[in-house]
Order: sequence, then C-alpha cells, then structure tokens
Amino acid sequence: MDTNILERLSRVTAEEQAILSGRSTIDRALYMEGRDNTVNAQKLLASGKLITLRPHTRFIHFPEHRHDYVEAVYMCAGQSIHIVNGSTVCLRQGDLLFMNQNATHEILPTEAEDLAVNFIILPEFFTSVLLLIEEQETPLRRFLVDCLCGQTSDAGFLHFRGADIRSIENLIENLLHILLEESPNRRKMSQMTMALLFMELMAHTESLDTQDREQATVFRVLSYIETHYTAGSLTELASLLHYDLYSLSREIKRQTGKTYTQLVQEKRLAQAVFLLKNTDRTVDQIAGAVGYENMGYFHRIFKEAFGVSPKNCRLQIR
Repeated sequence: MDTNILERLSRVTAEEQAILSGRSTIDRALYMEGRDNTVNAQKLLASGKLITLRPHTRFIHFPEHRHDYVEAVYMCAGQSIHIVNGSTVCLRQGDLLFMNQNATHEILPTEAEDLAVNFIILPEFFTSVLLLIEEQETPLRRFLVDCLCGQTSDAGFLHFRGADIRSIENLIENLLHILLEESPNRRKMSQMTMALLFMELMAHTESLDTQDREQATVFRVLSYIETHYTAGSLTELASLLHYDLYSLSREIKRQTGKTYTQLVQEKRLAQAVFLLKNTDRTVDQIAGAVGYENMGYFHRIFKEAFGVSPKNCRLQIR
C-alpha cells in the first residue's frame, strides 16, 4: 500500500493518546448516545455525507455493539481480531470485512503496527452504487448485495481475503485516496469506485471466508450456477459439495426460497437480457448461448418473466 497512506494511518490520534496515557475504556460519547450500545452514524459522519472513513482506534478493547450504518473494515497492515455475531474473524493485511446493521461486533485490542481503516457508509449510499453497476441481475449478485447492504433481516457479515487480489487492493487504495484527500466530486468518485469494488468481489467469491456452513453452501451453489448455468447439473453440484441430491435440493430451497432449476433459469434469462442489450446476435443464437435448445420454450419463459418477447425486449432496451 502507498507509504503516504500508511504513514497517515499510523499517526497516534488524540483518542489513542488518551488510551496510552491510562484511559481503560472507550469514550462512549465519541460513538454512542446515552446508554445505547449502537454506534451512531451522526457521531462519525459530517452532515450531508453518505460515506467517510476513520482509522481504527488501537490499543483498547471495543466492547460488543451494533451500528446504524453499514461498516467495512479494511486491514492495511498487521492484523486484528473481531467477534461478529459470536464468530471470531481474524483480519490480516488485505482482508475486507463488511457488516450490515444487524450484526453484533466486538474488537480485541490491537498494537501500533496493526493499521485498519473503518468505512462508515449510510445505506442510501448504495442506491447510486447499484445504479452504476451495469450488470444483469443474477441470484449471486442479489444475494451478495443483500448481505453487503443489509437489505435482509438476517444478521449479516462477509469476510473477503483479498491479499492476493491486486484489483481489489487497488480499488481500496483509490477509495482511501478519494476520502482522505477529500477529492473534488468525491461522492461520485467514491460511489463509482465502490461499484467497481462490488463487481470485483462478485467475481472473486472464492476469496470469501465464512464459518457459517449454510452460508458457505449457498455461496458455492450460486457461484457454481454463475459459471455453469448452460450445462451444469444439480447431480454434479451435489457431488462437488459432497451432499446427497435430496439434502442439497432442500437446502437450496430453504436458503434461497427457490429451487435449483429456478435459480438456473434466472441466471440464464439474465444473461439473455445482457446479450440482447450488448450484442447483435439473433434471438435464437442467444437462446442457444445461454443453454436453451428448444426455441419455443425459451420464448415462452422469457415472456413470462419479463412481459415482452426477446425481440421487443431488445427494441425497448435500445
């Protein structure tokens, strides 16, 4: 990472100096209102801002709390130990931890060389971010975005191990520059950078580290569909995941509310819309490219899903 960024993050803050001088607990007034253990965005964000960052406060234990915003923690150097929803998460250099508003969070003390940055993000920030992602709606995209943005009722967090993914490191560094330097048009620039980061994370689900077996299964199922939607099978997937066919089918339905076949169809139709928009292939060529050999069936389910034929869909898009 840029040495100038690391130098700025390593400076001892006034809060940290008070801790080093003997303060044994966090200063609740900096984070919370009254006796409530919810960290308040209004305490950390200037009026009118949707996103900001602050270096993680070192040398002290941060007790269990919630946030009324989405928090992302990026480990710039060293490591830190977080307890999220009762699970211990060790962040090492390059790791990224997203937590939605439903997550409980506790942080163990860190040392001088452990440099982490916290992104404080209001949910409405993501509205523009998602509009910038010109990508078809797929089951994987929807699931990831729901977890990242806190749009589900579940207590959610996502831990990405990004140390070996240079594209993710570069985007985080760009976001740090934009926010630290208070660049002109920083809201638009930060939203565009976050949109690119989301796209990279969706392309690198193999870097997701989860201790929740059920969540891990869902990610592996959706990742498999993302890349095998034309010719994959539930039988092959069950073998890869070491599940019996019935149990996996039931688990997919329970976790997503849909069957494997319905998820595959969603992905295929989403890809068909993408090809209608971005290529000049014929409708029949597109149907074959996304896995449909029966053209009549493709036309029927497409119209059922979108209310128009593939041909009229293309005309409307263009």
